[in-house]
Amino acid sequence: MGKTIELTAADGHKFSAYRAEPAGKPRGALIVIMEIFGVNSHIRAVADDYAKEGYLAIAPAMFDRVQRGLDIGYTPPDIEIGRAAMQKMKLDDAIKDVAAALADVRSAGKVGIVGYCWGGTVSWKSASSVDGLACAISYYGGGIPGLIGEKPKVPVMLHWGETDQSIPLEKAKEVAAAHANQQHFFYPAGHGFNCDQRGSYNAEASKLAKSRSLEFLRKHLG
Repeated sequence: MGKTIELTAADGHKFSAYRAEPAGKPRGALIVIMEIFGVNSHIRAVADDYAKEGYLAIAPAMFDRVQRGLDIGYTPPDIEIGRAAMQKMKLDDAIKDVAAALADVRSAGKVGIVGYCWGGTVSWKSASSVDGLACAISYYGGGIPGLIGEKPKVPVMLHWGETDQSIPLEKAKEVAAAHANQQHFFYPAGHGFNCDQRGSYNAEASKLAKSRSLEFLRKHLG
């Protein structure tokens, strides 16, 4: 459904992105931020799915700054590769790439962002740092407790897993308490519960989070 395009960030960095067009006139646009596994088949499927819901979806290859074309699975060695790339990545650079993706899809109307895992953290940071966004959705962003002081400029919906091994529940609850004006949902699920290629996939939680996310997008994007 989608195609790969090239974007250029404000600092001149060129990187690729997967762009999926809706069938009719877009309701708006959605930036899809990857996990640490690159713009892999799962993230492309997520973008395709949102395009089917009527949004122009774009998934930028955020790790092109440190490792071009990263596209891996979920085995322990893959996780090590993804983690290593993530550790080299600066959040400020990620924000520049989000801004470039936003500029590319702005013509479709209002623009939102959704991110998963590391992308959930990027989505949270973008809500306070990227101009032009209408809303943000974050799935189990591990870095969010460390960025609890951020002040989102747009409405944010956050999805948390109660049995997430990489985000202690009390930390997620602290974020929810500190940002009680945003929407927080907790699921009896682990990290990565939205990804049907992972052992932690939880179909029920994934479906519920998706329906809530779509309702949120309909309200803030169209």
